Amino acid sequence: LTSSLFSHKSSKREWKPLEDHSCTDVPWLLLFVLFCIGMGFICGFSIATGAAARLLSGYDSYGNICGQKNVKVEGIVNSGLDLTHKKYVFFLDPCNIDLVHQKIKSIALCVSACPRKELKTLADIQKFAETNGSTLCSYELQPSEYTTDPRAGKLCPKYPVPESAPIPFFHRCAPVNISCYAKFAEALITFVSDSSVLHRLISGVMTSKEIIMGLCLLSLVLSMILMVIIRYISRVLVWILTILVILGSLGGTGVLWWLYAKQRISGLETQVAKDNLQALLIYAIAATVFTVILFLIMLIMRKRVALTIALFHVAGKVFIHLPLLVFQPFWTFFVLILFWTYWITVLLFLGTTGKHPVPNEEGFVEFRMAGPLKYMWWYHVVGLVWISEFILACQQMTVAGAVVTYYFTREKRNLPFTPILASVNRLVCYHLGTVAKGSFIITLVKIPRMILMYIHTQLKGKENACARCMLKACICCLWCLEKCLTYLNQNAYTATAINSTNFCTSAKDAFVILVENALRVAAINTVGDFMLFLGKVLIVCSTGLAGIMLLNYQRDYTIWVLPLIIVCLFAFLVAHCFLSIYEMVVDVLFLCFAIDTKYNDGSPGREFYMDKVLMEFVENSRKSMKEAGRGGGAEGRELKPMVGADEE
Repeated sequence: LTSSLFSHKSSKREWKPLEDHSCTDVPWLLLFVLFCIGMGFICGFSIATGAAARLLSGYDSYGNICGQKNVKVEGIVNSGLDLTHKKYVFFLDPCNIDLVHQKIKSIALCVSACPRKELKTLADIQKFAETNGSTLCSYELQPSEYTTDPRAGKLCPKYPVPESAPIPFFHRCAPVNISCYAKFAEALITFVSDSSVLHRLISGVMTSKEIIMGLCLLSLVLSMILMVIIRYISRVLVWILTILVILGSLGGTGVLWWLYAKQRISGLETQVAKDNLQALLIYAIAATVFTVILFLIMLIMRKRVALTIALFHVAGKVFIHLPLLVFQPFWTFFVLILFWTYWITVLLFLGTTGKHPVPNEEGFVEFRMAGPLKYMWWYHVVGLVWISEFILACQQMTVAGAVVTYYFTREKRNLPFTPILASVNRLVCYHLGTVAKGSFIITLVKIPRMILMYIHTQLKGKENACARCMLKACICCLWCLEKCLTYLNQNAYTATAINSTNFCTSAKDAFVILVENALRVAAINTVGDFMLFLGKVLIVCSTGLAGIMLLNYQRDYTIWVLPLIIVCLFAFLVAHCFLSIYEMVVDVLFLCFAIDTKYNDGSPGREFYMDKVLMEFVENSRKSMKEAGRGGGAEGRELKPMVGADEE
């Protein structure tokens, strides 16, 4: 007993929430700043040495930049032309795309205007050149020779020439007709064997674009409404969600089978109707299987729903005191969009840096990059992953800091005016190094997984079954490791926000707390996450059901399989962004609660930080766990320390 008490005291850390603030992981902050300086150097170098004119104005197959005078390229006949009045790049066969080399396999020319209507014959191409002054055939042919010169078959565009329009700011003529993009998508989607099916799918998306936008907006509104419900009526939310999910899954499944039976009885007159009938059958079967699995899971977890009600009520109080938490996904998404826009812009300039015109075997010009500059691409890709993870980690640290401030402030009236801004201030002043280190660890796992996924994609159909299985196993293991590290990082950020310790110390302390409370994590945290998942399912089912009813009116002339999939994916993404903040708050609250009950016992000088509602939560959890482990089971003993140390 004495040895166990000694080991307990020696391993015990003195936690002083919000009392001591110090800078953490400063070397990692310096390393991150140096890395960002390197990113800035790549940006400046690519803009200074890159061919911005070649990127924005475009160039033809002979190395001429459109819209300006050009320098002669040795060995190329049609290079060095004055193309001041020809400002647009036109491809003779714009739909001939080489996916392997990621380029359009077509002769590119500079023209003065894009064809704004379809040209079906060489005579139409000749008339367009004479009328608009825009020659769509190669430079060595005059418009008068389009219909007489035998070389016109190779030097003129493949007809019918699709209607096209210039891309804003980039001066490329792009086909307006969606069928060209359907052929491109045809090469990407290997599971579609019938090209006509893919054409109808994409046309269905274009026909239903207004409905798709409306349904996406509906999913956003439903997510906001659900957040309001969580904030104000958290006690009844769990039962409401449970009942609505049951009714929604039954109703959605019933509607799908009803529509299937109705269309089958009404008869199938067109191919589109047959495709819709087959899609309805697949949807109905999938919905039935999903409903059965959902009912089984809810049946197994029904006894633990009461625990989640109390947990949701506590988290709901956090959102009442910290309403700005709801908007965290917007700020994070906005910052990510800004960074990704910057990254893509630099990538485009980097693609023109250090490239010199070189004649290829076909007699055209290619711009090839010198060897050392290829390392800049890798540096830039690592920057994409690390900085993106850094931004997401900043959100986690901000949320953790705000919730920690709420939990460890005994008098809620003494909370800062804006705990979110106070948390951001502590993050910027003290903990950026910790965030940089945590995000770098995720980057070390994510980049190898991305490389393996790229190798798997490039070798698809070439490797043997054993190699394919090993690649998938490695990708799966790295994915699982990434998820585990992400969860541990989030708890490490919470520990840092509480005690202002460095990343490794915080991760170790958080891991010890989680291991000691393994049963509580499984019984409380997982059930809460499951109920949030039900909320996501409710939003997706509601949006999908609305989509089925709206798109059903277009079933005779539009395939709505792809539009419905797009809407459901967007609804799940929106619901996940909103409810992930709630899930994060629940995780932070649980770790604060576990630390509070471990290092405080309610005696003078060691009072609990938890409020009255959390005390009720402890009592309800203890009673429920005792009923589950009646007779002195491990679960019943596990929760006793949560009430106070004197009870031991």
